Amino acid sequence: MRTPEELSELFRQRGRKVTPQRQCIFRVLEGNVTHPSAEVVYEAARAEMPTISLKTVYQTLNDLAELGEIQALDLGTGMARFDPNVDGAHHHLVCHECGKVRDLYADLDGLTIGQSDAQGYDVRSAEVVFRGRCEDCRTAEGAGAGASAGSGRRASFRAATTATE
Repeated sequence: MRTPEELSELFRQRGRKVTPQRQCIFRVLEGNVTHPSAEVVYEAARAEMPTISLKTVYQTLNDLAELGEIQALDLGTGMARFDPNVDGAHHHLVCHECGKVRDLYADLDGLTIGQSDAQGYDVRSAEVVFRGRCEDCRTAEGAGAGASAGSGRRASFRAATTATE
């Protein structure tokens, strides 16, 4: 993803308003590898700008996706996630326990579907989502974490997604 300054210039070039709220959202996304939801971006932006609205966050994320600067993802986690990494084709790893999402660069060039299986579609790309449990969730279980710890991991995941890794 481009820097906040580059995104501001892109918005100006495309005739879109550059507001302090949008610049705040650009800063929240910069270097973020967690594939945050709009709600996570909103909470992080509110820490810097308490008056920002969730509607502004959604609109800005959708504008960024429309401009090809981020990718909106539906990974089956119950909410849209946004991927600031649009450099190069990649797939995703999703933890079915805590919802963590990570990029996966895997060579799947041999993946093809037959003409009859394509059902008349002109297939141009594919997205593969690998599901499992992340290392943190496996480690927590191995340490004897009980069922009640699962909700704590989800809560700590929500808080951790605002941090740049």
